[in-house]
Amino acid sequence: MNKSEIGQLGERIAEQHLIDKGYHILERNWRYSKAEIDIIAKTQEVLVFVEVKSRSYDHYGAPEESIDEKKETLIMDAAQRYMEKIDHQWEIRFDIISIIFNKMKEASEIRHYEDAFFH
Repeated sequence: MNKSEIGQLGERIAEQHLIDKGYHILERNWRYSKAEIDIIAKTQEVLVFVEVKSRSYDHYGAPEESIDEKKETLIMDAAQRYMEKIDHQWEIRFDIISIIFNKMKEASEIRHYEDAFFH
């Protein structure tokens, strides 16, 4: 699998992971300006913006470690625009779902970090 295929498969797995946990998926790959939010979901009254990171190995660190402050800022700006678009004024959260695939192209590890942007 190439990098794009790994990313697409990772997003499908992350979406199913969220559905299994009771989340309602609102958008996939929502774009604003230079940013893309992989998944926008809702759980109870919380609007959740999810960044999905997938890799076929973790030799150079965990997938979630590749999200830097610039990427966080782009996602937060896009999230603000989305909230304005739907007139959402309640609680929000930024999550990361990290997926590592094994040699059989199966997700060998899925980690879901809730409220991941505020360290």
